[in-house]
Amino acid sequence: MQQSEKGFIFLWALFAAALAGIMLAGTGQVWQITSQREKEKELLFVGDQFRQAVMSYYNNESGGPKEYPESLEQLLEDKRDVTTKRHLRKIFIDPMTNTTDWGLVEEPEPEQEDSSVSISSGKKKGIIGIYSLSKGMPLKVDNFKDHNADFSDALTYQDWKFVFSQEAAGAGASPDQQKPQEGAGASTSNSPFGSPQSSANSNALSPNSSSTPPPPSQTNQNPFN
Repeated sequence: MQQSEKGFIFLWALFAAALAGIMLAGTGQVWQITSQREKEKELLFVGDQFRQAVMSYYNNESGGPKEYPESLEQLLEDKRDVTTKRHLRKIFIDPMTNTTDWGLVEEPEPEQEDSSVSISSGKKKGIIGIYSLSKGMPLKVDNFKDHNADFSDALTYQDWKFVFSQEAAGAGASPDQQKPQEGAGASTSNSPFGSPQSSANSNALSPNSSSTPPPPSQTNQNPFN
């Protein structure tokens, strides 16, 4: 009788251990998914910081032509002007790889009329954006911002490219200012008879004007003089 009770207790212990293992595995999987989603939020934030920094560098009014940075370090210290400007606070860590190594998106080659002739200026290509080097598959597939709408088709995090382009800068330009209005002294009336004020002035100067003073009265003259 004691041996059967021991066997029954042993089976219950195995069942409890198996149940605890399943629960721990489920909890671990939920924690892993939650952690990955938090990392995705951080990646979206950090990537947008880089994109805005590139935009700020490109639109910086330093007196020279607009250009993209040649390295991420130039976003930390922009020395094109007399005063050094910081477009980025620091080189952020990639939350997916836990390193500061980022993939760089370079500006495209300018289009040339004659494709058979290749002209090299010797200048290093500018950086228009960054992306994570992680090959993991994203969990987030929708509800992106408009400038990240193409992330919905991403297969890996390397397809999440945070880019600022020159076309986007042109699209965000302010409209042309309106033409200045005419001077305050310009006439706005199209009447063929002119303005009332000019008519009054012309009547005051006219020799036939009714405002001519009458001749002196003769009623006061003495007939015996």
